[in-house]
Amino acid sequence: MGARAGRPRRRALTLAAVAGLLVGAAEASPAQSPPPTLAQLVGQKLVVTMNGTSPSPSLLARARRGEIGGVIVHAFNFSTAAQLRSITRQLHAAAAAGGQPRLLVAVDQEGGSVKTVPWIAPTVAPPRTGSVGVALDQGRRTGASLRALGVDIDLAPVADVPATRASFVYRQGRTWSFDAAQTARLAGAFALGLAQSHTLATTKHFPGLGFAPRNTDYAVVRIGASKAQLAPGLTPYRQAVAQHVPLVMLSNAIYDDYDRVNAAGWSRVISTQLLRGQLGFRGVTITDSLDGAAHARGILPNGLAIGAANAGTDLLLVTGSEPASGSVFTSLLRAAQSGRVHRSSLEASYQRILALKATVLRGGA
Repeated sequence: MGARAGRPRRRALTLAAVAGLLVGAAEASPAQSPPPTLAQLVGQKLVVTMNGTSPSPSLLARARRGEIGGVIVHAFNFSTAAQLRSITRQLHAAAAAGGQPRLLVAVDQEGGSVKTVPWIAPTVAPPRTGSVGVALDQGRRTGASLRALGVDIDLAPVADVPATRASFVYRQGRTWSFDAAQTARLAGAFALGLAQSHTLATTKHFPGLGFAPRNTDYAVVRIGASKAQLAPGLTPYRQAVAQHVPLVMLSNAIYDDYDRVNAAGWSRVISTQLLRGQLGFRGVTITDSLDGAAHARGILPNGLAIGAANAGTDLLLVTGSEPASGSVFTSLLRAAQSGRVHRSSLEASYQRILALKATVLRGGA
C-alpha cells in the first residue's frame, strides 16, 4: 500500500507536464486573422456522428467549411483497421484542406461492455483492473492503438462511483470500484496512460452517475441525493482536475440539489460554477449525447444544444443523423446571430477548443 500510494504522485506530475502543453498552446497560439466568424465559432463546438462506412461528401464539405469540430466514430462505421484509418485520414484531410483547425476524431473505448474498436486494448474491463499499474498499462496500450488508427480522443475513463449495485453504470460493468479513492486512482492512471501515448482522455460523467438507476440515453434521470451524498463521487473528478485531464464529459442526469431544471450538460451551475469555479477545471467540457437526452424527453436536440452553449459547455456531442446534426448547427447559428447565444461564451469555448487541438498537432495529448 505504501509503494502504491507513492506512485500516483509521480504520475500526476507527469500528466501535469503533458497538460502544460495545453496551457502553453492557449497562450502561444497567435490570434486568428481575420477573427472567426459566428459559423466557425458554432461549428467548432459540434462533435457529430458519421452515417455509413465512409465520410459522405456533405460531411467532408462541412469539415472543410469548419461547420463541425469533430466526429465520433461508432462500431457500425467500420469493420477493419484499414477502414477506420481511411475514415480518420479523410476527415482530418478535409478540415486541413479548408484551412480549418484539426478535426477531432473520437471513439468510446472504455473496455468491457463499451469498446468501439474490439480488437485493441483495453483487454481488461474496469471492474477487473485492480491495480494502478494495470490501469496505466491498459491506458498506454489503448492510446497507442488509437493513435495508430488516427483517433484523437478516447471518451474514457468512466469515473463514476456506484452508490449501490442498482447503479446502471455498475450493472453495465463500466465502473472501477465502489470506493471513491480507488476509482480516482484507477481512472487517473488510465487517463495518464492515454496521455503518455498522445491520446486525449475524457473523464466522465460529471458530477457522477453513481446514483443513477437508469441509462440517461433512454430515460430522464433525476438524482435526488444531497450535495453531501454526492460529494464522495466528486473525488475522481477532483483528482482528474488536479492531474490536468484535457476533457471532462458532463452527464445527462438532473441533480436536484444543484439544479432542479437542467441536466449537468446544460446547467451553468454544474458545468461552470461547480466544475470550473469550485473544482478549478481549465480544460474542455463536452456533453454526453444530446440526442439520447432529447429522445428520452421526446424533443429535438436543438434546444438542448443552445442551452448547453449558454451554460458554457464547450463541445456538444450530437449523435443523430447527419441531417439532424446539420439542423443543430443551423439552430445554434441562428441563436448566435439573434443574441440568444452570447458571442463571448462562444469565443471562450473556441479558444479552449483550439488549445486542445493544438496539443494534438504538437503530439502532446
